[in-house]
Amino acid sequence: MNTKTITFALMMGALGNVLFAISYHVGQIAPGVAMDFSLIAAFIAGFYGGPLTGLVSGIFVGILPGIMFGPMGMGSWLGLIGLPIGKGLTGLTAGILEKLIFRQNKRSSIVAVPATLLAYLPECIYTYFYFAWLMPVFLGSGGAYTFLYYILPKALAEVVIMSFLMAALVGNKGFNDFLSRFFIRSITAKTETSS
Repeated sequence: MNTKTITFALMMGALGNVLFAISYHVGQIAPGVAMDFSLIAAFIAGFYGGPLTGLVSGIFVGILPGIMFGPMGMGSWLGLIGLPIGKGLTGLTAGILEKLIFRQNKRSSIVAVPATLLAYLPECIYTYFYFAWLMPVFLGSGGAYTFLYYILPKALAEVVIMSFLMAALVGNKGFNDFLSRFFIRSITAKTETSS
């Protein structure tokens, strides 16, 4: 990772924590359950920076959610470790999908919606494992029902909203030009030169 990539990963991590803080305080659904749009930063990092940048950014994105849902929520110390891992998985998967899908697809904004949904899939599976197995074993709380009734519907709604936002960002020439000029490669820059 060069200096620009490290800077980009840290900036996306900071952006994710800011987005979490805003959505956590504005989007309270129930005690300990709040909307969380911090993954936008992990998606951007993965789609524009690749797997390693997505992973690093995702781990940083998970710090504040890990604190709020961990020691300050129902997840105790396990949330502080578990949430950054889950968000790192999303960033990593977004980076892998960038290599597989966006580099060969001329209509990258169209495929951003399914790519964003697919990028969340490993974290979704991991989150089920976290609530169904890790929390009951290490904390004596949680369980599959908590995941199915509270976490999964909220997470799916968030990811659907974020997928349309990512489609708008990926298809935005100004956003792509900004990232390609100051940080790293642009997803849609190839489509303009190939047409």
